[in-house]
Amino acid sequence: MSTGEVAVVAGAGGALGHATAAALSGNGLRVVALDRSEHAMRDLPQTSRKEIADPADPAAVAEAVKRIAREVGPPAVLVNAVGAFGLGDSLATTSEALHLMLEANLAAALWLSQAVAPHMRERGSGAIVHVTARPALEPTAGMTAYSVSKAALAHLTRILDLELRPAGIRVNAVAPQLIDTAANRASLPADLMAHAVAPEAIAAVIAFLASDAAAPVSGAILPAYGN
Repeated sequence: MSTGEVAVVAGAGGALGHATAAALSGNGLRVVALDRSEHAMRDLPQTSRKEIADPADPAAVAEAVKRIAREVGPPAVLVNAVGAFGLGDSLATTSEALHLMLEANLAAALWLSQAVAPHMRERGSGAIVHVTARPALEPTAGMTAYSVSKAALAHLTRILDLELRPAGIRVNAVAPQLIDTAANRASLPADLMAHAVAPEAIAAVIAFLASDAAAPVSGAILPAYGN
């Protein structure tokens, strides 16, 4: 991607979203941070434009992306770092838990992709990067709704790749296992956190997938499991 092109980072209020916005900005892209919470984006640099929209609301996402294209420029990159996590095995999963996971981890990805794709098609190029998770690729007990929603996102990534690649749009995903965030450090044991990966390290993988250096890579789900 050329210097000055527009990158939309959805879920920018989270630790990974913050790190990704910084990485893309460091690569010379004009970053627009998108999140449903203005408060969550308060620590982002003042130079970053901030858009408030619920990624699970297709109408709100479409309007936000149209506004970005009109006022900043057509998006060349979309990074979808939106996500939710929840525990619960198959027999304990409720309809509310499943709906929440599917809305945050799958539906938001689809609405965001739908919103940016027409602008990328018009440009003849673009890069979309979603964030899935290791349980999407390897069955994991005790987190049924989360795992299923992230597995659906991984499959959606591959479908979007097939549908959008002819228009010059690359669609990939990165699959972390555990991210080293303040919230995770507060709630998880130290021996488990010893294997967590820094948000900046995952952001570097995302920035690579969004860059011209990854031009041959499309439809990939890159693991970022740590040690």
